This record gives sequence, structure tokens and C-alpha cells, in this order.
Amino acid sequence: MVQGSIVEREYGLREGQQEWGDRERLLWLGERLDQRSPQLLDDTIGVWLAQTLLRVRNRRGEDVPLDPNAAQRAYEERRGRHNIVLKARQMGISTWVAGRFFLKTITQPGTLTVQVAQSREAAEQIFRMVHRFYEHLPVGLRTGVMRTSRANAGQMVFPELDSEYRVTSAAEENAGRGLTIQNLHCSEVAHWAGDGNAILAGLRAALVPDGELVLESTPNGAQGCLYEEWCAAESMGMVRHFFPWWLESAYVSAPVAESEWTEEERALAVVHGLRAEQIGFRRERKAKFRRLATQEYAESAESCFLASGACFFDLELLEARMRGVRAPIEKRENGQLQIWYPAQPGREYIVGVDPAGGGTDGDYACAQVIERKTGLQCAELRAHLAPRELAKTVARLGREYANATLAIERNNHGMAVLAYLSLGEQGRGSQTDRVYSGPIYEQHGQAGWLTSAVSRPEMLERLGTLLEERAEVISSAQLLTECRSFVRKGDGRTEAAAGAHDDCVMAMAIAQAVRAEMEESLRGRSHGA
Repeated sequence: MVQGSIVEREYGLREGQQEWGDRERLLWLGERLDQRSPQLLDDTIGVWLAQTLLRVRNRRGEDVPLDPNAAQRAYEERRGRHNIVLKARQMGISTWVAGRFFLKTITQPGTLTVQVAQSREAAEQIFRMVHRFYEHLPVGLRTGVMRTSRANAGQMVFPELDSEYRVTSAAEENAGRGLTIQNLHCSEVAHWAGDGNAILAGLRAALVPDGELVLESTPNGAQGCLYEEWCAAESMGMVRHFFPWWLESAYVSAPVAESEWTEEERALAVVHGLRAEQIGFRRERKAKFRRLATQEYAESAESCFLASGACFFDLELLEARMRGVRAPIEKRENGQLQIWYPAQPGREYIVGVDPAGGGTDGDYACAQVIERKTGLQCAELRAHLAPRELAKTVARLGREYANATLAIERNNHGMAVLAYLSLGEQGRGSQTDRVYSGPIYEQHGQAGWLTSAVSRPEMLERLGTLLEERAEVISSAQLLTECRSFVRKGDGRTEAAAGAHDDCVMAMAIAQAVRAEMEESLRGRSHGA
């Protein structure tokens, strides 16, 4: 910390002195929070104020000054206007951001700071920390310019400054909507319940153009809101911060002799300077947390995303294939139809179709065109189409691909699609009047594919096997993205993660399942002959 005598000479402030209650002096500091000074050993005024004014509870339960640790200082050095932070657990980033935003709230009039936690319990815990900041301010501040008119659960209002600090949770309906926010801190974004992308979009809309934004979280799989934000950060002008567990000085245990280190441990020591007691801590965490150790105690951005979550498919295979996919050779329907391989003479094709209701806020209707013999993905349709429009579109697609076999899921909206395909525009059912004259897949004499409690696991396992054995037949980045966010729930159900979609996944699973049945039928006829 900077010595008190230096800052007293520089800024004329001392705890207990009346200057701490001087509004003009306080606002003068607020305008210079990010200013560095040789008198502060090149720290910013904001860092000095955090050390001087704010107190936190350490791991031993003691109230101590908010003196930045290695991760907090690294964040402060690279901080931008918009930031995204991926971190190991308990690195103190939430605490540091809360402290910075608290200082901005009490030194810059007209400021609204909103902090959004992943749950009500987490929000209450964060607000207790913010309340501790306030309780340990000098008396001259608490009874003067920073007197509060309201300090209830989750809200602290400073009427003389026209400023406010709010803590809420992502579980609150319309969190942050209707506000004008200067500072927005979204904590543990990867663990928000519900549609994280929609919640974040509403909060972003409330942030003023020059506002400060921090998204931070431990990882939770290579899917969902945090992962998408992390991947898109550079294009969106966000500063990416990654903080591995070894930046936390408390993460040590009984040392392991260097002669006993594995090659992996030796490499970590060489690259990152890990000590024997840190190697011991790493072994201890791996023994306790097993596969979750890489998630809770992150070592690299890539590995912690891949090791976390409960993805149904093999994430490493998905990432490898994602790096190899090529852009489609043609796009139609405003990009909703993508084509990688046009129809070829003499080849047979299957169109697997997962229908939807057609509303713009719901699921997508999806069709996957595959080559029957190889299973190669040739084209993909993904759009918000009502059953009638979907029937017309897949009929055109089927005709383009040599009168392909249409495999329509007959659950729910699929029955309407099948009806339009069978009856045609005028409601007539003759072969010549039908919208589609090519083959429509049938099960047990009934048109369409039935996805049931029995067939669904088999379909998905078949698709998983295909990705493991012949991932090169998959052409679509959108399909691979959906595979990344297709998860196994705690109760054993498999579905898209909250806020994600699985329409491309299910359409491809249908297409490949029908292909397997057709191949088996062909082999049976061949043996019978």
C-alpha cells in the first residue's frame, strides 16, 4: 500500500479529517479515478481509494483493506470499457469490480451501478459485501455527502449525489430493464438460469453508450451465453481477461518433490513458473474434483471450456471439426438455406426435417440434406417457417436433390407438414396434384418419422458415433455449434442448454436414423436375393 503521508501531501486527505466529507474534494477525486501518479507509486487514484477506504472480509473472517491481489491487479492493468473475464474460482474479481463500481458510484454524481448475480442467494451475498464497503467509510462521508436515503436488500441510494447501487439476480424477471445504467457487472454469467443471451441483451440495452461493462464467470461448458460472448469478444471490442488458479497465493498445499513430477506438471512449471507447493495443490484438487478440477480451477481458456459442462457429444471432436469446416458454396433465402454439395447425377439423397410452429420467437424449422450412401451433409435449411411454408420449401429442396426421400418428424407440427405435402395446394390427393411427388418416408405404414422415448436416445447415439468416426461428413458450423450446447441434464434428459437451440441436431439425427434404416433394408433385400 501507498504510505499515508505521501497521499496526504498529494491530496490533503486523512481519515477522520473533515476533508473526507468535502463534496468538491470527493468529486475532484471521482473525475481522476483512472489517473496514475508517481506519488502513488504509479497506481491509479481508484486503486489508492480502494486500499484507503474499502474493507473486505478475508478467508480468515477478518476485515482488511481492499489491497489488490495478483489477479485483481492484472485485471486493473488491462481493464477496458467493456470486459469479459474467465477465471478460476475465488480469484476475487467480483470483489474488485464491486469495489471499483462502488467508488465510481460515490464519487461520480448521477451514477447508477447494477450488479447482476446468478441467483438471489448470490445477490444477497454480494450486497452484504457492498454494505460492508459503506459501513467502513469514514464517519465524515457516511454522515455527509454519502448519507443514504435507502439501504434495503439490494439497493443503496445516495440522494445528495443522485447516485444508486443496485444488486439483483438474473432470476429476477426483467432484471435491469427500464433503467439507465452507467456501470454494469454481470457475475457468474455461465451459471445464469434461463435464457442468458436474452437477459444480457436486455441489460446491455440499458447501458449508456460510454458505460462500463464487466462479464465474469467460471466456465460451464463450450456453449451458452458466456462461451458465445468469449468467442465473439474481439469482434465486439471487448477486452478478454483469463485468470488461472495459480495467480491466487492461497492455492498451495504440501509440496511435491520435483523428481516426482509428471511430464504435464513439469511443463506447467516451466511455462508458468509453478512451485512444488502449487503442484501439490493441483494434485489435491484433481483428486477431490476429478473431471471438474479443470472447470473449477481453470488452467487455460480452451481446456476449462472443454472440460466443463455436460455436453452430450465429444467436445474435443467438435472443436477439431469446427476448425475444418468450409463456408458453403451458395446461400439462399437470406442465408437460411446453405449448400455445400449440389446434387450429383446417379446419387440418392435424404432430407431429414424437424418442423416448428413458425413463430419468430420459438424454435427453428430445420431440414438436413444428406447423401444416402455416405451420410455426407450437403445442405441445411434453418428458418422460422410455419408448416405450410416448410412443406413447400422442403418439397423444392427434395426435387432439387433428385426427388430425395423426405423424412419428416411427425410429432406435433410435423403432421401438418405431412398433410400439406400429401394433399397439395387444392386439397386434392392424387399423385399428380401432390406438392411433392417423390418418396416420403414411412414407419409401419404411416408417413413420417416418430421421435419417441425409445427412438430418441438411439438417434442421438448414432449421431454421436458418426461424429466420432466420420466427423468429416458434417459441413455445417451451425450444426456443430448446436452440438456443443446439447447437454445431458441431471435427470438424464438430453436437450439444448438454456437459451440454445437443437433443431439442426434433431433434423440431422432424423436424417441419419432414416439412412441407417434404408441401408439395413437394402442389405436385407440383397441377402434375400
